[in-house]
Amino acid sequence: MTVDAQREEKLKALPMSPGVYLMKDVNGEVIYVGKAAALRSRVRSYFQSAEGLHQRTRALVSEIADFDVIRTATESEAFLLEDSLIKRYQPRFNVRLRDDKRYPYLQITDEAFPRVRIVRRRYPDGARYFGPYTNAKAMRATLRLAQKLFPIRTCSLDLPLKTPRRPCLNFHIGRCAAPCAELIDREAYHRLVDRAALLFEGRISGLIRQLRVAMTAAAEDEAYERAAHLRDQLYSLQRTLERQSVVLNDQMDRDVLGLSIEDDRACVLVFAVRGGRIVGRQTVFLRAPDGVSDSDVLEAFLSQYYAAATSVPRELLLPAPIEHQALIAAWLSDLRGRKAELKTPQRGEKRALVNMASENARYALKQDRKRVVIRKESSTALLELVEGLSLGGFPQRIEAFDISNTQGGEATGSMVVFENGRPRRDAYRRFKVHLSGKPNDYAMMKEVVRRRFRRGLAELSNPTIARGKFSELPDLLLIDGGKGQLRVAVDVLHELNIEGIDVIGLAKRLEEVFRPGSSESIRLPADSEALLLLRHIRDEAHRFAVSYHRKLRSKRSLASVLDDIAGIGPKRKSALMKAFGSVDRMAQATAEEIALKAGLSEALAQRLLEHLSKREASD
Repeated sequence: MTVDAQREEKLKALPMSPGVYLMKDVNGEVIYVGKAAALRSRVRSYFQSAEGLHQRTRALVSEIADFDVIRTATESEAFLLEDSLIKRYQPRFNVRLRDDKRYPYLQITDEAFPRVRIVRRRYPDGARYFGPYTNAKAMRATLRLAQKLFPIRTCSLDLPLKTPRRPCLNFHIGRCAAPCAELIDREAYHRLVDRAALLFEGRISGLIRQLRVAMTAAAEDEAYERAAHLRDQLYSLQRTLERQSVVLNDQMDRDVLGLSIEDDRACVLVFAVRGGRIVGRQTVFLRAPDGVSDSDVLEAFLSQYYAAATSVPRELLLPAPIEHQALIAAWLSDLRGRKAELKTPQRGEKRALVNMASENARYALKQDRKRVVIRKESSTALLELVEGLSLGGFPQRIEAFDISNTQGGEATGSMVVFENGRPRRDAYRRFKVHLSGKPNDYAMMKEVVRRRFRRGLAELSNPTIARGKFSELPDLLLIDGGKGQLRVAVDVLHELNIEGIDVIGLAKRLEEVFRPGSSESIRLPADSEALLLLRHIRDEAHRFAVSYHRKLRSKRSLASVLDDIAGIGPKRKSALMKAFGSVDRMAQATAEEIALKAGLSEALAQRLLEHLSKREASD
């Protein structure tokens, strides 16, 4: 039987039920995943006359050697399965979300006294989920506002406790209602949780109405302290509401989609409109094969994005019509549990809103292109490092260490982190060296490197720590110094049985690179991207160490000055150091400012300034 005859037999055997089909090439690799309301009709359409096929579809068909199908009970199941298989196989003919990472969610746990957590996955565990959030910074800002307004616990205690305990510091600073101490009952606590949920959903107008009713009721009951607290919450939320743009006059929940496609990349920007206001925005980048249409990108986005979303709005406004609009609308309605509509406005305020979203998508794609160029430049430098230094692997994460001290006084160590050739400042760490006695740069470096990796190993071995400050280990360790500093770093790794990390030392004088086990240094070309990157990392580590060293030295200098002034004891010294931090800042202040900020009398503040003036004159 010929190949065409075998294919025809296979096509005849296909069911008319919904499902997913996988197109494979001659090597058995999945090159395309699609969904269908009727598998037989949909798959057969690929093997009809090529005249009616889109150019991209013709290119796909030319590479199809075989196909498989998976039946599903409903079209909604087919959408979800298609999304799962696209993530699994990453087929090159599919439009797909570019980021392989899982976007985070906010989770309200299913407990007697729920908590709010950031998680990466959704589970059918009874918890409430909000997201996914493509902008983690905006998500954390929302979480901070919720924690400020609604004091929900953050601890992992299994509540309620058999015996109430004393409330922790979070209660005293207004960040927890202390259910562990039975200072709030379950009903009142769940009201806080429900209000936080409204905030996460972007329903600030409804939340304000709830709080206003509760405030009025508290005032009528003469619970004035509670009414004042609700008033403060109202004020904060009203300020947030004022910052949100009113874009539509009706109260319908809708998502507004903007689209931009350029070369092999696409961007869909989503404005979440709730109660007529833009309450959030999500920016999603997609990989788009050649010849892809607006409809293809929008359909792929809708099926992949909303398969992971925790809510579907009543209406979605699209920048262009899509081919399978009725099918996708029906699927979204199933997800929502009520009717969901897809519309492509042609004029009026809704079209203006879609155009604004598309303009923002174009800008986001342009900015992303710049980031891609930077990443490519960084990749060139990293590949040069691998080749020029014969590294064991690609140095995606580089950590650099430096020591700063003045004759052993206030010695400090710094750890800076570069990922993919770019600084990751949130991962920078500082160390105050504990060694005493005669200055010893080697011993100081050894202490700092040992502390870093001991902390990392401790976090990795602790199952309760999902991602600690030191749990990510580097691919390359850069030590500021020559053979001696390099040797002590290598000794620490051997001592802790850590393998698989490349270690190099970079000497300042001749920009020589030293490798363990080699007596000869390596001289990278002066104009090479690799050497420029190493210099940049080394200089950043030095800057970071020196800034911390200066801060500690300034505090020590300030403390020693204050010791000589009668009337300033430990408490006042602490208040002055907290308020000013350095002698120079204090000397530039007035007596009134010193008295106000540190709680001193003006006479004592004046005496302090006179002492600083005499000290400066003697210097």
